[in-house]
Amino acid sequence: MTKAEFVAAVATELDVPKTVAAETVEAFITVTTKLLRAGDKITFPGFGTFGASERAARKGRNPQTGAEIQIAASKSGKFTAGKDLKGL
Repeated sequence: MTKAEFVAAVATELDVPKTVAAETVEAFITVTTKLLRAGDKITFPGFGTFGASERAARKGRNPQTGAEIQIAASKSGKFTAGKDLKGL
């Protein structure tokens, strides 16, 4: 499903124009991104939890040359499914 299809589904579910649904989806994405960057966790009971995951720096290998390289530490978004989504 694309973002446009998702917006259309939200508009249909809420019986609102697509512009309102698009603004709502964009607001959700913006707020979620800001909270995750700040290190917060967002929990929707039954649905799941959005959080930030940190990866430590590590050594890797260049597959073409076999040379060892240093991979920097990084942060990434993570979603853990809740009770209602497990077993779909």
